Amino acid sequence: MAEPDVFRAIADPTRRAILDRLRAGPTPVNELASDFEQSRPAISKHLRVLREARLVTEEKVGRERLYALDPRPLAKAAGWLEGYRGFWQRNLSSLKRYLEDS
Repeated sequence: MAEPDVFRAIADPTRRAILDRLRAGPTPVNELASDFEQSRPAISKHLRVLREARLVTEEKVGRERLYALDPRPLAKAAGWLEGYRGFWQRNLSSLKRYLEDS
């Protein structure tokens, strides 16, 4: 099975907003869709991308589908980004020194 594309999934602002919304807990798809101006089919497409990246889980409860956040795949993305922390700190410190010396 191919590795999930977490970066593609979180690149879209609507998908990031969905993930933020799901931090509050599992949410039925209709309730989730009502939080956004996009159509329900558009939100369903976003949820499919998030499911494929394994960032959300889907559970059928009666006639509803509940979506829940699974943050584990974000750990790899966070680890990759962490590698740039030192880079940015060094460059921002250099910029600060340059500006103060100018």
